[in-house]
Formats: sequence, C-alpha cells, structure tokens
Amino acid sequence: MRDLRQALAESLEEPGAVHRSGFCVGGVTVHVAGHYRADVNLDISLRPFCVDAGAPEVTIQVGWATNLAPTPRRKLFDSGSIWRLYKDEAGFQFDFSTSSLGQHPYKRLFVDGSFRRATLHMNEGCFPGAACATSPLEYPLDELLIMHRLTQEQAIEMHGVGIVGPDGASNLFVGHSGAGKSTTARLWTSLHKVEILSDDRIIVREHKVREEKVRAHKIRQDKAGEDATQIFMYGTPWHGEAHFALPQRAPLQRIFVLEHGHGNELTRLTRSQTVAELFARSFVPFHSHEYVDHALSFLERVAYTIPCYRYSFEPDQRAVETILHFND
Repeated sequence: MRDLRQALAESLEEPGAVHRSGFCVGGVTVHVAGHYRADVNLDISLRPFCVDAGAPEVTIQVGWATNLAPTPRRKLFDSGSIWRLYKDEAGFQFDFSTSSLGQHPYKRLFVDGSFRRATLHMNEGCFPGAACATSPLEYPLDELLIMHRLTQEQAIEMHGVGIVGPDGASNLFVGHSGAGKSTTARLWTSLHKVEILSDDRIIVREHKVREEKVRAHKIRQDKAGEDATQIFMYGTPWHGEAHFALPQRAPLQRIFVLEHGHGNELTRLTRSQTVAELFARSFVPFHSHEYVDHALSFLERVAYTIPCYRYSFEPDQRAVETILHFND
C-alpha cells in the first residue's frame, strides 16, 4: 500500500489532470483537479461559492483507486457516523464509509499537516458505472477540510446565524441546536430587507486592513506601528432549516448568544464569559490540543474586540425590534 508521503507527492504533481474547479468558503480558496470532469464536480451547496482558483490556500488532486483497504495508521478520531481520522508523520488521512456502499471506505482523503495539499482517492468498487454521478467533495468532506484549515488561520467556525440588517449593522446570533437560529433568520426576513449569510454555520475570521480604514472606522490596532485588524463573519454552504447560505462576508459588529426566554432581555457578557459561550458553540477539532489552544486564543481576541450579549428572546416581531433599537 502506498504511504501517505507518496500520496501527497502525487497530489502536487497533478499527473494528467485536465479538469479543474474551485470554491471559496470563509476566505479559504480550494482548487480541485482531476482526470475527468466528474472528478471536479461541486456539490450543489458549494456552487454559489464557486470561484476561479487564483492562488488557492488548499489544492486537491482527485483520483480513483481499485480498492481502499483498511489502514494500519493510528486512529485519532471516530465520528460515529461516516468518517474516521488517522495520522502518521506525513499528515492526516480521512476515511469515509457507509454500509450502503460496502465494508471498505468509499473515499479517502490524504492531507498534509498544514491542510494545504491533499489527494482524494475515490473507490471504484463503490461506484460501478456511476462515477459521473458522484460529487467527490460533498458534505462532510468540504466542511472537515475548511474547519481544519481554519486551525492555521485567525478564524473559527461557529453555530450561528449572520444577519446584515436594514440599517447595515452586522450581527451574529450564536446558539446550540434548537436555540432559535433558523427562527431568528425567518423573523428578520419576514419583517425587513436583510442579508442572511447563513442560518446555521458562520465562519468568523480576522483580517489585516489598510490604514485608511483604521481611521475611518476606528478599527482595532494592537500597538503603534503594527498592522490593524478587523473581524469579519462569512456565510457558509452548510445551512440550517431555513436554508440561507450566501458566499458574502460582512464586518462583525455585535454577537448575541441566543436562548429562549421572556421579555427579550439583553445582558452584556464579560470577556471570559464570551470566550466560554462562543467556544461551546464552535466547531473545533478536539483531537489536537494545539487546535483547541488556537481556538481559545482566537476567541479571546474576538471577545476583546466585539461586544457580546446573552439574548433571552421571544420569537416574535419584538425580538427583531429590540436589536434594531439597541445601543451599546
């Protein structure tokens, strides 16, 4: 069996690859290459996020294998559903399996330690005569790849609904499943002309900005002479029940932690409370303490920069108007 280092080397060479596609989620541009047009098919959820490859952060070479045998590598994580994660000194291996497609993995992703270069092997035995109908990067592979790449950036994925309101204010409402994210998205769209970046999963990311923006918008600057930064929220393809998913981004102004309650009450959170609440609603690869530490460090920066409130709300028009008329 070929080792992981050899598979990664092949992904760089792109032997015979003539078909390409690309997408961008959360500021991460992914370039996909393969021998056949079907190799670079993007799932329908990814198509609004399609871009020219440009200078991608991640490159993937797609190919086909006659069989994907069980791996001898060390298992790091088992999702309990369709994917498992393995590791050796060269990088990571994600195996995707389902009983409906047989005992062996139906696809296998090899990726280096920085999540920049990868090769994806599709199992020919699982798709006899139907390869053209596959979408190699379909969920959850696309989200896993982006989520892990974000560990190398000042960024994180959260359970949340991102709303750019009629007044231009950009607010992020975070919440566990059932907290009211999709309900919040539907309420706002029923009452006002707004942009919903996503009703379930938002990427929050810090970017350097130019000096003129610092003066115009009073953007945070850590120390004299250092680059100023601004925090943005991005829409993702991974929507919730309300099916909102836009490829746009917006500068983040406030964060609200959603919970059902009475009276539409807002309570300002301390920085430590903000970090704890956001971490509990974030997508973090817990198999690595380095990734967890990175997530906590970034959330501390978010808490330092963006005001965060606990929002105990009732799902009616007053919940929207409370936010529209709210002043810090």
